[in-house]
Amino acid sequence: MYKFVIVTDSDRASGFRLAGAEVFEAKDAAEAGAIIPPLLKRDEIGIVGMNEEYMLALDPKLMDRIEKLHRPLVIPIPSKSKEVDRRTYIERLLKKAIGYNIVLKR
Repeated sequence: MYKFVIVTDSDRASGFRLAGAEVFEAKDAAEAGAIIPPLLKRDEIGIVGMNEEYMLALDPKLMDRIEKLHRPLVIPIPSKSKEVDRRTYIERLLKKAIGYNIVLKR
């Protein structure tokens, strides 16, 4: 069975630990960007949840690598502010998973 891993700030870390997830705390986006590459190489990880703010700040080359991977799946953990169009990211994940472009509408 694959693990669910979280990369988040210290404010949200406790809740995910209580839920049983392996948690890596990062003070800022740069630190989170350094945590991700080793996680992508671990075979036992199935999903990596990451703060949306941190995910936005990732290096474009690293994001390309993440999007090409079949496992682990890296997903954003929504923030309180709505800076990102989550639908676009989810649409890309669906296209990668099933091979078809599905447009999500409200």
